[in-house]
Amino acid sequence: MLYSFLSAAALLAPALAVVQPLNTTILGQYGHSPAVYPSPNATGAGGWEEALAKAKEFTAQLTAAEKADMVTGKPGPCVGNIVAIPRLGFGGLCLQDGPLAIRTVDYASVFPAGVTTAASFDRKLMYERGAAMGAEFRGKGAQVALSPVAGPLGRSAYAGRNWEGFSPDPYLTGVAMEETITGLQSNGLQACAKHWIGNEQETQRNPTYKNGSIVQESISANIDDRTMHELYMWPFANAVRAGVASVMCSYQRLNGSYACENSKALNGYLKEELGFQGYVMSDWGATHSGVPSIEAGLDMNMPGGLGLYGLTFGEASDFGGNVTIAVNNGTLDASRVDDMVIRIMTPYFFLGQDKDYPTVDPSSADLNTFSPKDTWFREYVLNGTRSRDVRADHGALIRKHGAESTVLLKNVDNALPLKSPKIISVFGNDASEDTQGFYNQVDFEYGTLVAGGGSGTGRLTYLITPLEAIKARASKDGALVQQWLNNTLVATSDISTLAIPETPSVCLVFLKTWAEEAADRVSLELDWDGNDVVESVASYCNNTIVVTHSSGINDLPWADHENVTAILAAHYPGQESGNSIVDILYGDVNPSGKLPYTIALSNDDYNGLPTTAVNSTDPDAWQAWFEEKLEIDYRFFDAQNMSVRYEFGFGLSYSTFELSDLAMSSCASANVSATPAPQSATTPGGNPALWENLYNITVTLKNTGDVAGATVPQLYLSYPDSAPAGTPPKQLRGFEKVMLESGESESVSFELMRRDFSYWDVSSQEWVIPAGEFGVSVGFSSRDLKVVGSVSVV
Repeated sequence: MLYSFLSAAALLAPALAVVQPLNTTILGQYGHSPAVYPSPNATGAGGWEEALAKAKEFTAQLTAAEKADMVTGKPGPCVGNIVAIPRLGFGGLCLQDGPLAIRTVDYASVFPAGVTTAASFDRKLMYERGAAMGAEFRGKGAQVALSPVAGPLGRSAYAGRNWEGFSPDPYLTGVAMEETITGLQSNGLQACAKHWIGNEQETQRNPTYKNGSIVQESISANIDDRTMHELYMWPFANAVRAGVASVMCSYQRLNGSYACENSKALNGYLKEELGFQGYVMSDWGATHSGVPSIEAGLDMNMPGGLGLYGLTFGEASDFGGNVTIAVNNGTLDASRVDDMVIRIMTPYFFLGQDKDYPTVDPSSADLNTFSPKDTWFREYVLNGTRSRDVRADHGALIRKHGAESTVLLKNVDNALPLKSPKIISVFGNDASEDTQGFYNQVDFEYGTLVAGGGSGTGRLTYLITPLEAIKARASKDGALVQQWLNNTLVATSDISTLAIPETPSVCLVFLKTWAEEAADRVSLELDWDGNDVVESVASYCNNTIVVTHSSGINDLPWADHENVTAILAAHYPGQESGNSIVDILYGDVNPSGKLPYTIALSNDDYNGLPTTAVNSTDPDAWQAWFEEKLEIDYRFFDAQNMSVRYEFGFGLSYSTFELSDLAMSSCASANVSATPAPQSATTPGGNPALWENLYNITVTLKNTGDVAGATVPQLYLSYPDSAPAGTPPKQLRGFEKVMLESGESESVSFELMRRDFSYWDVSSQEWVIPAGEFGVSVGFSSRDLKVVGSVSVV
């Protein structure tokens, strides 16, 4: 979604400036997309056959003008709007942001962000969050939730929207996508998986305009075919298999063509190979052509007008009336337009949105700054209940999820949980009340941070801050709580001079990192002199505990400081932030979160940097070559045999656990072939053979500690030597969060599918299981592998 013009930070990021001129050598390998036409018609596969028949019947009754309206967004009460057709009983479509809340409304909840949810490594939690969010979208009358996010996947640590998505690991993100979509759509709500595809940086995501004309095109994400399949398409395959209603194509170019008119990506990868049965909508303002985009597979143009960079959103559109003109003059086949409408209406009928669906909350229109009422070109009758409170009991759920997603990175001599400390000193500008309101779109200095900026944010109705929750809890122990919330003061002062009456029992430091849409991060440091704050406090206090509320990866140069006794990464936990962290600090909840990414020893260790500058005025100069291919995050650090500070999947507990008894059994009824049997018809998620279970792996997990707690056994596969060059040393292929009482044991199972054992063979254009032995390792992180074995599949 577009929510603002490109900020200066998006255009000027000197700390990351990477000049990448057009590489003609690589262009011969990738950097261009082959044409794939025509756009496949929907078949209703995946259980949508009855809904497809209803959609065809509906479409057959439309006039040419009504069909054009069905595929073209218009200004209205929601962030995106498809107008009603009253004569057919169709009330239109209301599309609303976003991935952690229904944004432009009142009386709704702000849930933990995607990166926070990924840190839970908890399938049940992922579903619960999706179901609760979906209930709120439905309650406010939205038919379509612009959520969840698998693009960006997280190629770069600096990408400004990583926090909206889940993890740079495609398996973890795939599970999170599938569970979230299933939860959202359990309410009869449509989910929209975004942003398809290669949307891995914000800088130059849109063209540069001068006097209304493009002078430099958007960045081109140049990705080879194998990397596309094994990394960036992987979680979208889970989304399609889960029956996602729509997919949003992204702003940037992909291998030279704009993503919303790239026929290989839309027709070839998405609709043919993955068997997607729903509709492709554009990101807001990401459509740069009419007929070419339609023929390439785009089904819905959002928001409909041209309004980027000084132009006004309005009736002018590449779609709209131009669709009718193109059909009438023979430029566009009428059957293609029919399929666009059919694809839009099939999930509408499948999810029962034609029956007793709530109307749009009128207050939503008042809060919709994207298309205020004076931009509307028709009258909307909003006569439903105003300012509906859809929050239900979700606050308790958000509190639980925030705690269960918190990652304990360090805990020296059992500094945590706290043991009724009598003097608590709180430091840092992230601890207290927000000073700029409950709808933050700026990097504000004072106040705790629970969400990033842009269309992925949420509008808070209340916020429990860490300081508030600490004071409430400390009062039960009769403890004294003091606070110093000015980072500049703390970073530059001798802490002993700050009127502290006596040595604190514990010093709690709360720090944050902002990230937003339309700008990439220019640093991985904690904001507002955060590192200096830690050094200053730790120089005085020998029991310094640091809590970060961050969009993702942070450099932690003080992690080994002897007075820093504990570190907690809480990411963006939502509206119950303070309660969630106090539950962890005092041991009411045993931490079980795991890092969904890798924290390096040095910022210089990361690869996949965004392209932040070019040294040419060539309109085609902005190029991002994904030369690291499959080597992102832990795959890269493993392949380069590099030490890291905290590895992917790492996270401590107040208890201890052990793994034993690795066992493997085949699920296949016959010999397994290297390639899947040809599919008779395209089905959602791709060839159904890819989703067949081939092996069941079991281990025994035991809680060997003194307290109850949950942990996450993780299974990694290492491919045989016969796999092609560039195959990562190991890849996550299973995880389960398990809760155990002290001394309790449980058998944990991992079912591995054909897809889990396969690589994408570019020559045969097929998934292939390599010959030889796969290494099977189960442990508590990507580098803490406790039990190992091997298996030959073919």
